[in-house]
Order: sequence, then structure tokens, then C-alpha cells
Amino acid sequence: MVYQKIQQPKLSDVILNQLEEMILEGSLQPGQKLPAERELAVQFAVSRPSLREAMQKLEAKGLVSRRQGGGTFVCDNLLSGLADPLFDLMANKAEAQYDLLEFRHGIQGMAAYYAAMRGTKKDFEHIAEKYEAITVAQIENTTISENYRGEAETVFEFYLAICVASHNAVILHLARAMGELLIDNIEKNLQVLAKRPEVPGRIANYRKKLMESIISGEPNKAWGASHKNLAYIEEVMLNLGEENSRVTRSLRRLKTN
Repeated sequence: MVYQKIQQPKLSDVILNQLEEMILEGSLQPGQKLPAERELAVQFAVSRPSLREAMQKLEAKGLVSRRQGGGTFVCDNLLSGLADPLFDLMANKAEAQYDLLEFRHGIQGMAAYYAAMRGTKKDFEHIAEKYEAITVAQIENTTISENYRGEAETVFEFYLAICVASHNAVILHLARAMGELLIDNIEKNLQVLAKRPEVPGRIANYRKKLMESIISGEPNKAWGASHKNLAYIEEVMLNLGEENSRVTRSLRRLKTN
């Protein structure tokens, strides 16, 4: 019997795989600057030539870019294929806002389920931190001006923290790629929902239950809390839409009489 020699993996390929894994899991984010070559070599406990070779391979794959005198950065256009003009079209169509809510039902529910199942202590601390940031944004929104963009961004960051905690690369990067569209959807919803004084408090309560069920490690409760939150928003939005439609019809009748 002839035995084949076992090939040891090249050190630069091992480093490459590690860096790719960090990009995939979100530890290294689009646009993030990598530590200096010397520092990275120390962190990986490898020689600088091996690290340099791995970085060259990473650059050749289009995952990082080097800036003269500025260092090495994770490419911020990794998901540029999703930056489609169709997204801009959806952002301005009222019916598409309901489609986005339905999409959020699916992706946020799955993220919440897996976050409760797989999340670490560090993940839960991150989720709690982003949850607290929403309250701060709401206070600023009330005291400074009715600008819901900042609040929408903090709400998105809260849900993105849940996606990170799900440890599902597809969920995380899809949510991140659709970030602007989802923030826009949240902002539009907040503007409409503000017409009902009782609504923000109920949504905050649903959101708190979502966070608590994730941190307590209850996947089914987390999924249910996410569903109830978004179902309530959709119900209020539809009711307000019907009310606006009735008011419009009434005004039309008044003009014709």
C-alpha cells in the first residue's frame, strides 16, 4: 500500500482563513481599519513575511484595500451588488414599506431566535447597550426636534446587534447590506406612529420583552416577541392608513357639495 504524504497547510493560508472568517462573522466590518502589520503579526504569533503574504492574498480577493500611508481597510463595498437602484425605488413607494415590514418579520424573528440560542455574554451586553441607546435617542428627539432619523438609526443598531448575536453570517450581512433601506423604513414608521400617543410606549414594551427573552436564552419567546412587536406596528399603520383614506374621501365630498 502506498501512503500519501500529509501536506501541512501553508502558514499564510492559515492566516488568510482566519481573517476571512473574521470578516464573514462580522468581527471585521466593512470600512474598518486593520491593525498595523507589526501588531497583527504579534496577535497571530506569526512572522511578518507570512502575514504580509496573507494580506496580499486577501487584497487579491477584493476583501481588503491598502491606502498609501493610511493602512489596510476592509473593503466597504463588499455587498455593492445589493446597492441597486431598485432599493431607492422601494424606499419611496408606500406599498413597499409594508413589504419591508413583512421582510423584517422574517429576518428579525430568525435573528432573535438564534441570538437567544447562541448568544454569548458579550453579545447580550452589546444588545442591552444598543437597547439603552434607543431611550437616549428618544429623549433627544423629544427635547431637541422631531427628527426621527437618529432614533431610527439606533433602533436599527439594536436589531443589528441581535443579528450579530445570532452568529449567522447570512442574516448579519443581509441586514447590514439593507441597512439604509431598513433605517428609512423604521424612520417612516416612527413618523406615522407618532400620531398615536399610546403607540411608542407599547412598542417600547414589546422591544423590552424581546431583549429580555433573548438575554434569558428563550428562542421561542424571542421569536414571538419579535413577531408581536412588528405585527402591532403593521396593525397600527394599516389602521392609520384607513383613517387617512376616510378623511380624504370626506374632504373630497365636502368640496363637491
